[in-house]
Amino acid sequence: MRVRTTTAAACAALVALALLTGCNRESGGGSGGKKVGIDLPRSDSDFWNSYQRYIEQGVKAGEVSALPPTDSQNDVGKLVSDVTALTDLGAKAIVMAPQDTGAIASTLENLSRRKIPVISVDTRPDKGDVYMVVRADNKAYGEKACKYLGEQLKGAGEVAEFQGDLSSINGRDRSEAFKSCMDRSYPGIKVYELATDWKGDIASAKLQSTLAGHPGLGGIYMQAGGVFLQPTLALLQQKGRLLPPGSAGHITIVSNDGIPEEFDAIKAGKIDATVSQPADLYAKYALFYAKAALDGKTFQEGPTDHGSTIVKIPNGYEDQLPAPLVTKANVDDASLWANQLRKG
Repeated sequence: MRVRTTTAAACAALVALALLTGCNRESGGGSGGKKVGIDLPRSDSDFWNSYQRYIEQGVKAGEVSALPPTDSQNDVGKLVSDVTALTDLGAKAIVMAPQDTGAIASTLENLSRRKIPVISVDTRPDKGDVYMVVRADNKAYGEKACKYLGEQLKGAGEVAEFQGDLSSINGRDRSEAFKSCMDRSYPGIKVYELATDWKGDIASAKLQSTLAGHPGLGGIYMQAGGVFLQPTLALLQQKGRLLPPGSAGHITIVSNDGIPEEFDAIKAGKIDATVSQPADLYAKYALFYAKAALDGKTFQEGPTDHGSTIVKIPNGYEDQLPAPLVTKANVDDASLWANQLRKG
């Protein structure tokens, strides 16, 4: 893994942020006027674009006083440069979503020495202090996907799994939980593990090869609908395998994310289910904990007043937010964030 923390990159990020800050100063949020630095992890995913929208809404509403956000573009080197720029501009707390959870440790150690609290969204850094991790229980994602496919396939057949990047705690959690559940509960199902690095083109190419070698494939588990949905549907359509539920040759598909496009696909009979990863709650509680950190508040293990559970992790605390399974039976539920997003 390359970590490109060059002085030039940091300076370029700092200049860009300084220009933005000069014409876009935020106010509100209390915390004695202390600023929050927010890095967005990527802009090539519908899920993360939705998260960005919710972050912007929260900042505009005055939940925190924030510097203009940076976008690290799924590049840990750029994330390090962005965080350096944000702290040089005076950020007293950082919200980030490191996609490589093993390569951010030294940055977290530096922030800890400077007493700058970090809120990590969606991913749990392997090492380095964090004030709070805001994420759903990703092992439950893998478990729910496994049980849904196992029941739909009646415990027999072949399944392709689009694994996320295993350098990410989310990719590892989902993959390990899915495998453990399949081995334990559905030994009659053969799983083809397809490493994708969270990239839709890689998933599509590997699925094409898998279909060629295993034309009886009966299920697909996509660990991230935001990047896998469209290329998967396009390939299945091209191969004549995008067939409605209940028909011969239908491939049962369960996804993760809960974006509006997945809901459309469920309604159209193109996929069967998804686990709704709460983009709205990720943004809401990222800002909530950033403000709490600046206000000097502390938290303990146990249930919260917003339907989640805080657990102790080796390097801090984690607020595990709920993530429901969505099927045709509940896809129109008004409480799901994708449906609220469309109303807004």
